[in-house]
Amino acid sequence: MLLKDLIFDVDDEFEDLQITGITSDSREIKDGYAFVCIKGVNDDGHKYAEIAAEKGAVVVFTERKMNVKNEIVVSDTRELYADMCAKWFGNPADSLKLIGVTGTNGKTSITYMLKSILEHFGHKVGLIGTIQNMIGDEVIQTKNTTPGVYELNRLFADMKNKGCNYVVMEVSSHALDQKRVCNLSFDAAIFTNLTQDHLDYHITMENYLLAKKRLFSMCKTAIVNCDDEYCEKLVEGLNCKVVSYSLGDNSTYSAKAIKYNPTSVEYELVSNNILNHIKFNTGGKFSVYNSMCAAVTAIELGLPIGEISNAIQSIEGIKGRAESVPTGRDFSVIIDYAHTPDGLKNILKTFRDCEKNRVIALFGCGGDRDKTKRPIMGNIATRYADYVIVTSDNPRSEDPDEIINDILVGTTGSKTPIKVITNRIEAIKYAISIAQSGDIIVLAGKGHETYQILNTGTIHLDEREIVLEALKEI
Repeated sequence: MLLKDLIFDVDDEFEDLQITGITSDSREIKDGYAFVCIKGVNDDGHKYAEIAAEKGAVVVFTERKMNVKNEIVVSDTRELYADMCAKWFGNPADSLKLIGVTGTNGKTSITYMLKSILEHFGHKVGLIGTIQNMIGDEVIQTKNTTPGVYELNRLFADMKNKGCNYVVMEVSSHALDQKRVCNLSFDAAIFTNLTQDHLDYHITMENYLLAKKRLFSMCKTAIVNCDDEYCEKLVEGLNCKVVSYSLGDNSTYSAKAIKYNPTSVEYELVSNNILNHIKFNTGGKFSVYNSMCAAVTAIELGLPIGEISNAIQSIEGIKGRAESVPTGRDFSVIIDYAHTPDGLKNILKTFRDCEKNRVIALFGCGGDRDKTKRPIMGNIATRYADYVIVTSDNPRSEDPDEIINDILVGTTGSKTPIKVITNRIEAIKYAISIAQSGDIIVLAGKGHETYQILNTGTIHLDEREIVLEALKEI
């Protein structure tokens, strides 16, 4: 591809350069590549400008003068790279209807629900998110909630070529801050909630909110949870259509006559001219919010509410989200991804409300991440569970015992029994061994993950397998 077909206003001396590939990773450079220098969190691509030229890059884009061959200085290399990647793959997102979901909790559940609803109406749907990416039924493994900009556009192109007309995607605050989606247009953008998370990156909740808000400058319709305390700031100054949902009365759509069951929720979805019964097969208040959000989005996309409710009722559970593990015993085991204070509180409250005996909470906190939430989660666990097992999550480079000590600070003065078992496998087996009739064991933090990241590397760890092993031992 000629350089002039990748960027606007290129100087005459560069416009006919033949580009054989584009990258922001100097390790990928081959002869004829264009290299884009991007300053990241831990490294700066500008350090590799000279190496890029030596390895065969025919043009190097920078934000400051680096004095390398065929250098072009631009004001924002992230935005430039996003535009280049879109053009490299033929602007595939322009042929797709995009639905973006952002917020601290609920993103994965809502994207899977929307995919199911749209497929119920005969659409082929692409999904991009935390657990995996999907093109219809095809599963594509992923490392990031929102892929890097080159991978994202390659995925859009694949989805377009394989017949997708909708893409439902989780849009992380990191992706928004790093402009991975800055050139996209969303038919609908969803805000679920904002609670403490990722402050190791954003530093303040205000910065976290501002990152999330960027999504709503690129959408036609904003669908927002107005029960969240940050919603008012989020919608302030938006130029798009704003549609709200809540459990109260001051919203476009609301849920009334809610019935909570251990494994489901039921309610009436109410608007000016809509009254329809919704049933979703996962318990908890968060399931009301998630299913209501999915229903409202589908309505705003023009789908009929009666058939939307049928589609929602047919949805089975989502892996790692309030997932019930069959035990064949008279106690229950729930696996959930809850790894934030609000997520942990929600999942524990859900099962405390329907407990027959005790709620046993097993959790840890991730290493190399926001340390301030650790004592908060310790406090929440002791407030909402009857028995707490503190263990390891993904400690990464940190000492897992030091992470646990940070968590225990928040449990000071609590009368709730607490057991510390650093090894997560042993902790799960212990939880199974002490289970009594009617107990609900909540394994929080790992969810869909089937691995654990230690300072010595990544190991296989699937909590479903561990539970089954533990059941054989008792």
